[in-house]
Amino acid sequence: MNITASMVKELRETSGAGMMDCKTALTECNGNMEEAMNYLREKGIAKSAKKESRIAAEGLANIYVDGNKAVILEVNSETDFVAKNEEFTKMIDVIGKTLLKSDAKTLEEANALETESNGTISEYIVSMVAKIGEKLSFRRFEIVNKDDSEVFGAYLHMGGKIASLTVLKGANEEVAKEVAMQSAAMRPQYLNIESVPADVVENERKIQKELAINEGKPADIAEKMVEGRIKKFYKEICLVEQPFIKDGDLSVANYVANNGGEVIKMIRYEVGEGMEKRNDNFAEEVMNQVKGN
Repeated sequence: MNITASMVKELRETSGAGMMDCKTALTECNGNMEEAMNYLREKGIAKSAKKESRIAAEGLANIYVDGNKAVILEVNSETDFVAKNEEFTKMIDVIGKTLLKSDAKTLEEANALETESNGTISEYIVSMVAKIGEKLSFRRFEIVNKDDSEVFGAYLHMGGKIASLTVLKGANEEVAKEVAMQSAAMRPQYLNIESVPADVVENERKIQKELAINEGKPADIAEKMVEGRIKKFYKEICLVEQPFIKDGDLSVANYVANNGGEVIKMIRYEVGEGMEKRNDNFAEEVMNQVKGN
């Protein structure tokens, strides 16, 4: 049967599912609208689509390591309660281990990967949305490769609310984990001075100069003060410039160098960072349930 655009539009408006999902459902059901709707519901697609506008800023981050390859990822849920659910943590494990066997570079590529027994990652998440009843979102990931002269440092804080992955050259795994713990605790934004974007530094210079002038300092003195404050700024935002948390007399770079190494890479995920947080109104939610909404 010929599936028309108007048929797809009608099913899309009814189900809330995506255009391609609606077209597939209609094709599979020979254009029967009711059967197509059931098809979407059975796949969990209709239920999942209706939750897309909801906020999912809770969840967990995790790290998976296999030899010279590691994956760090974040998957979100609407509530912290679901983030502690065994089904949710199992889903993250499946996603992480699937990614570890791949060379995916984008979320689109990752979502299309086939899991061992749950379809693609995208299909698996849709089925879990239907099962758990909350919006779930695979937010981000990174696959990191190292060579034999390098080591991974992996650290999870608060059960996965913060995940930090480091790569060190020349040092051992214990030192690499210490640096990962530093990253988790001290929230560096960049690895080193060289990795800080020029516009970020320039903006900070303007702020600090304006502050110094407002303090009544002459322009030439203000300039000198700015340079000192920029050095302090670097110590706050750059991992290797930060005072080492276990010995403030050493920078992280010094600590690692004293152990024969160098920090090569750092990735830090904090669940929900930069996202709008859900504002629960439990009274309203209860009333909606009573009314059958």
